[in-house]
Amino acid sequence: MKKRLALLLAAMMLIGTLSACRGNSTATAPAAPAQQAEAFKIGVMTGTVSQGEEEFRMAEQMKAKYGDMIVTSTYPDNFASETETTISNILSLASDSAVKAIVICQAPPGTAAAIDKVRETRPDMLFVLGVAHEDPEVIASKADVVLSADNISTGVTMMDRAQAAGAKNFVHYSFPRHMSSVTTSARYQLLEENAAKYGINFVNVTAPDPTGDSGVAGTQQFILEDVPRRIAELGPDTVFYGTNCGMQEPMIKEIVKGGAIMVQQCCPSPYHAYPAALNISIPDDKKGDIDYIVSEISAKAADANMTGRLSTWPVPINMLLVESGVEYAKLFCEGKTNGAFDTKVVQETITKTAPGEVTITEYILGDVHLENYFRVLCDYVVF
Repeated sequence: MKKRLALLLAAMMLIGTLSACRGNSTATAPAAPAQQAEAFKIGVMTGTVSQGEEEFRMAEQMKAKYGDMIVTSTYPDNFASETETTISNILSLASDSAVKAIVICQAPPGTAAAIDKVRETRPDMLFVLGVAHEDPEVIASKADVVLSADNISTGVTMMDRAQAAGAKNFVHYSFPRHMSSVTTSARYQLLEENAAKYGINFVNVTAPDPTGDSGVAGTQQFILEDVPRRIAELGPDTVFYGTNCGMQEPMIKEIVKGGAIMVQQCCPSPYHAYPAALNISIPDDKKGDIDYIVSEISAKAADANMTGRLSTWPVPINMLLVESGVEYAKLFCEGKTNGAFDTKVVQETITKTAPGEVTITEYILGDVHLENYFRVLCDYVVF
């Protein structure tokens, strides 16, 4: 009797959780496993090579792995001003009745609105998002699963690494669009607090938005000019950090030239900007070989007398999020999850997909607790 009561209570809690995640949506319960095991497709939307090469390449890898089961698409480079195009592209994926799940990484502005539109005709569509740009509470109420790097906690870990590297200054590059994000602003606050804790001078610099009139090229030119200027002013014991992918390659180049410090990129990974900035060519037989790229970056750091001053996460985080999202969507479509949102399977999938150790936590910020929003945190590899 006790066992039966426990099972009943567990079922009631699961129903409540699913309702909370979807808000007042009209989503129906998942079909029975036997029905979901039928032929299906998974849509994967990413940025282009210029805005998010790692996500784009992982989408290609998923396509190569699963063939016609994967349908790929991209959102525009100027996604901030072209939300209608983003929405249209998501609707296009959903228009194929064989598509039962859509994975989007990064999930730009307009994703929440697109999900609402899709659910008007496809209430059973699974949505797994990575690196969502919209308000966490809003996007968690729309999507089934949201995955992200634990960007808030890096406000602690980045400054810990900066202190360990002997930093005296920390320069933070961003722009109003990024700073309006709840997670970006929360991380920024932690960076300021922990800089004060360690006695590190914290400098905030507003850079051009790459989606603005000057584009990515304008942002990169600004970084190329400003980093050496800051090194001359503050000295080489200065960490530089930027919140945008397009900043990373020119930033690393100038950091190495000036002997400064790079703790991590905005999307920490050995593959993100390091190879291009350090002129590392990756042979076909070494693509995806983390140990190889880490050793190559370490060798370049040693050659430049930069050992111990360059670091990142050992896991290509956005690639991990795309791959984990696809693998979870596949399990869902095969009827191997307990509904659209299965905490246990989400965490098992991420852990299994990651090449190293990761810490996975649910989103908690103040009084806000989002059970279907998972944050992934990694330790550093120091070159």
